[in-house]
Formats: sequence, C-alpha cells, structure tokens
Amino acid sequence: MATLHLTIHGLATTSSVSSKFNFSRNSGTVLNFSRRKIRAVSTVPGSESAVTEEGKEPNEPPAVDFAFVHSVLLPDGTPDVHFRKACGGQKLRDVMLDNNIELYGPYGRPLLNCAGGGTCGTCMVEVVEGKELLSPRTDKEKEKLKRKPKNWRLACQTTVGKPDSRGMLVIQQLPEWKAHEWTYEKVSPSEEP
Repeated sequence: MATLHLTIHGLATTSSVSSKFNFSRNSGTVLNFSRRKIRAVSTVPGSESAVTEEGKEPNEPPAVDFAFVHSVLLPDGTPDVHFRKACGGQKLRDVMLDNNIELYGPYGRPLLNCAGGGTCGTCMVEVVEGKELLSPRTDKEKEKLKRKPKNWRLACQTTVGKPDSRGMLVIQQLPEWKAHEWTYEKVSPSEEP
C-alpha cells in the first residue's frame, strides 16, 4: 500500500501553523482551524511485500471492484466511468448511494422512489459484466422487470456477493435514460501498459 504525503500551500512552519489553532477545554471544546488548501506532492511506494496471484496484497481484505458507467457521455464523447471498491454482501443500492453514484436520476428526491422497497422500479441498472457475483432475481424483480432485458436488475433487490467475495462488476447507470451505445473490452493484466 502506498502512502500519500500532503503539503500545505505556502509551507508554514509548525510554530506558525500551531498558533492558528485555538483549543480550549474550559469554553466548551471550541475548535477553530485556519482554512488552507492542501495539495498532494507525491506518493511514496509502500512496503515491498509479496503479491498474490490476483495482484492483491495478502493482507488486503476481500472486496468487489465496481465500474459505474453514467448514462450521459462526457463532452469529448467518452463514457463517464466511476471506479469504486466495496465489501460484498451488501445491496447494490447501498453500495451506489454510499459511494455517491447517481442511482435514481430525476427520481432522487423524497417521495419519488420507494427507498429500497422494490415497488417503484426507479433503481434499475444494467449489469454489463459480473452477473455471477449477484444474487438471483427476487419475485419483486421478476414482476417489475418482466418486459426488460435479462441483464437489467433492481439495485435495491440485488445483493453483491458474499462478505468474502472478490471480482469485478461493470454497471450501466440509468439504462432507460442511456443516450449512447458503448462497448466494453476486458483487458488482461498482461496487456496493460
């Protein structure tokens, strides 16, 4: 694992920075901090530990990798893809909301969706890759998605693997609002630059 070193613009000494902090136990724990922007200077390589066959460090906990493809293209014409990582055993809806991935589109306000009950159908997603990691369709999904493609799922009814699962999921957000077609090519680790 790598370590990220951060530095403050203006490079103040510790005595000048510490004088801008005000902490008082007597006044009801009031904290005042100086507002400064920080920027990353560089990364420092982590320990030279052995790497497993999957390319993961042995002490890294199991996790599922996600690639969320937005329904709208970027200005340069490429798909807007967000990469995230989460533990298995959770509902896909929870993973998306916890990672600030748009799920409901125009139905994201209160009372415009069922908040995970499986009754409205507004959390539909298209599973491009990794459907073997997902739970089987529930009866609610079968009812709501009977006229939809087989790879569409309700995020609120779909469980992603088990807590010890590993793998990759490629999810198309808001498939009904998709205004473009794109292709997905899996790149093997030997082909990466």
